[in-house]
Amino acid sequence: MNTNPERPIDRWFAAFAKQHSRPHTLLIHGITAPLLLWSLIALLWCVPTPGTLFRPGLWAALAMFGAWMFYYRASRAIGFGMLAVLVAMAWATRFLHDAVGAPTLLRLALGVLIAAWIAQSIGDRWRADNQAPAPAASLHALLVGPAWILSWLYRRLGLRW
Repeated sequence: MNTNPERPIDRWFAAFAKQHSRPHTLLIHGITAPLLLWSLIALLWCVPTPGTLFRPGLWAALAMFGAWMFYYRASRAIGFGMLAVLVAMAWATRFLHDAVGAPTLLRLALGVLIAAWIAQSIGDRWRADNQAPAPAASLHALLVGPAWILSWLYRRLGLRW
């Protein structure tokens, strides 16, 4: 039994909150973190699937399932909230894929990824600790960032996570 009342997700969110305490950084990351998440889902949606047994979006679905497991293990409430976010992003991506096709979705996702990454880099210049994020921490930050935004929403709504 864990006698430490602080879970890893609590430490991750505390570190994120400490680094992103300035209003400009909060605003930029509040916009760019979901855009980065969606752009990666859309990019994976465009990866061709083998044979005829699978539909477009297979690789995105597998990645979203892995991300959901990460969130659910960290916190059930965050896991269920992120499940709703991931499902909504998957529906939007499928709609766009069906409406405009894979080549246009790919270009759109790349454009959003580049723009959001640049904006997030600008936001990181205003971090409270004046440190650029370590490249090795990028995947972890990519997973924690959207969940941290969701935890902010939970706090505003008076929900526990």
